[in-house]
Amino acid sequence: MGVILLRVLHVGLGVFWAGTIFFMASYLDPAIRATLPASAVVPQQLMQRKFMVVLPIIALITILSGFALYWRDSGGMTSDWTRSHQGMTLGIGGLAAFIAFLIGVGVLRPAQMRMMALGPQAQKAEGAEKERLMNEVAALRNRATGALRAVAALIGVAVLCMAVARYA
Repeated sequence: MGVILLRVLHVGLGVFWAGTIFFMASYLDPAIRATLPASAVVPQQLMQRKFMVVLPIIALITILSGFALYWRDSGGMTSDWTRSHQGMTLGIGGLAAFIAFLIGVGVLRPAQMRMMALGPQAQKAEGAEKERLMNEVAALRNRATGALRAVAALIGVAVLCMAVARYA
C-alpha cells in the first residue's frame, strides 16, 4: 500500500477516532449521565446506527496503518531507528493507542453493550428485580465511564506523541 494512502488512512481515521473519543468523554457522556433516564435513548440510537461496530473498525485501521508506517520508517524495525527519539516517541504513541483500543473493545464496548441490553429489562421489571437490574446498569455505566476516560487519556498521549515525534 502506498505511503500516501497509509498516511491518509492513519491521520484521517485517527482524527475521527480521537475526536469522537474526546467528544464522548468531555460532553456526550456527562450530558447523558446528567439527564438520565430521558437521555437513555441516545446510546440506543447510537447502537442502532452501528456506532459500536464502526468505531472499533476505524480505530483498528488507524492502528494498523500507523504500524505499517512505523515499519516502513524503521526499515523493518531496525534497532537504530526504533531507539532514536523519533522512533521511541512514535512507539510510545502507538503503544498508547493500542492499549486504548484494547480497553475500548475489552472493557468499554462490552459494558455499553450489556448496559443497553439490561436497560429495557430494568424498565419493565418490578420490585427487587428492578432494583437489582438498575444497580447492575449503574455499575456498568460507571465502568464504561471509567474506561472511556482511560481511553481518552491514552488517545491524548498518542496524539501528543504523533504531534511532537518529528521534533523529538
